[in-house]
Amino acid sequence: MQRRANSVGRILVDLGPLRRFPSFRRLWTGQLVSQLGSQLTVVAIPYQVYRLTHSSFDVGLVSLVQLGPLLVGSLLGGSVADAVDRRRLLLGTQLALAACSAGLALNAAGGRPALWPLFVLPAVSAAFAGMDMPARAAAMVSLVGPEDLVAANALRQLIWQVALVAGPAVAGLLIARAGAAGVYWIDVASFGAALAAVLGLPALRPSGGGTRAGLRSMVEGLRFLRGRQALQGTLIVDLDAMIFGMPRALFPAIGINQFHGGATAVGYLYAAPGAGALLGGLFTGWAPRVRRQGLAVLVAVTVWGLAVAAFGLSPWLPLALGLLAVAGAADVVSAVFRGTILQLGTPDRLRGRLWSIQTAVVTGGPRLGDAEAGIVAALGGVTASVVSGGLACVAGAAFIGWLLPGFTRYRAPQNQG
Repeated sequence: MQRRANSVGRILVDLGPLRRFPSFRRLWTGQLVSQLGSQLTVVAIPYQVYRLTHSSFDVGLVSLVQLGPLLVGSLLGGSVADAVDRRRLLLGTQLALAACSAGLALNAAGGRPALWPLFVLPAVSAAFAGMDMPARAAAMVSLVGPEDLVAANALRQLIWQVALVAGPAVAGLLIARAGAAGVYWIDVASFGAALAAVLGLPALRPSGGGTRAGLRSMVEGLRFLRGRQALQGTLIVDLDAMIFGMPRALFPAIGINQFHGGATAVGYLYAAPGAGALLGGLFTGWAPRVRRQGLAVLVAVTVWGLAVAAFGLSPWLPLALGLLAVAGAADVVSAVFRGTILQLGTPDRLRGRLWSIQTAVVTGGPRLGDAEAGIVAALGGVTASVVSGGLACVAGAAFIGWLLPGFTRYRAPQNQG
């Protein structure tokens, strides 16, 4: 019986960092609540846009206009995160993000919401989110020991996956019953938990006192990537998966027109990858024992692409949701190892800047993917867009593995975990 319990413990996600590090637990809990609220907004914005315009291209365009502010915000935020107390930076970004969601709520509360706030406010929010994430990731790393990095990354991914499951599924129901305005106000309220968590943290100054923020600081972060194939691979392979294998801009059209399920079906489609990722994240106890982490990432991205391509051919909603769940489970495995490779290969004084590049990739890639999916769907149809994107993702993973052998052969340090 004891042996069986030990076996289960090795498979399930390791909760040790939450027990051993109170500050990590506090930050983790606050982010979980705020991400649940933010995922409501992630569904409400494209749903509103599609209802106003009946255009998947416009849905993709909403994401595309966020790309520039996101890139600028993340690169600037990484530089600032390596220069100032990361706790103070997090306080400012949470207040700004809450204000953007409040603006969306006020617009939706009118009888005839305007379209332009659905483009402008998400773009402003993307800039502040880009500043927030490098500081948050760098703060989380500094709150745990090196031997707990894989487990902490798995727990950090679990935040996203719980939010991706619960947020979109509940959003569909809330939009159908209470309207988009109610969804946005819940998002505003959720930032209160994040603010309370950050207020309870100690000062989080960068190692060595910090590096002065500015263009020179950003360039130093980019130069650090030169010649480091393992770090380069973590960024490039995620771009491949998100640009070609992320069909979320098509979910409103698929849910409404193909499966005839309205807002509820759209919410389920947005939630399904997160449901799979949540299950995958709950069973990451084996992850610290994997040494060939670069190869593991390539395998996971290949599974993601194949599942997305099969989703594009599915005529049945439950099957489609299941395939998206498989894709989500593969994605969380990729994310855990990519984050660990990046963190172990980056000194603390550069961690904000390197993570800002990661942030730009992780959050900018899906927006490029939205635009790519919308354009291809406009030219060749929704099915062609989804299937071709998934297959292109698989081909891209194979090419990256050949192009960056240092990433493919990367092995975790023996003393990790």
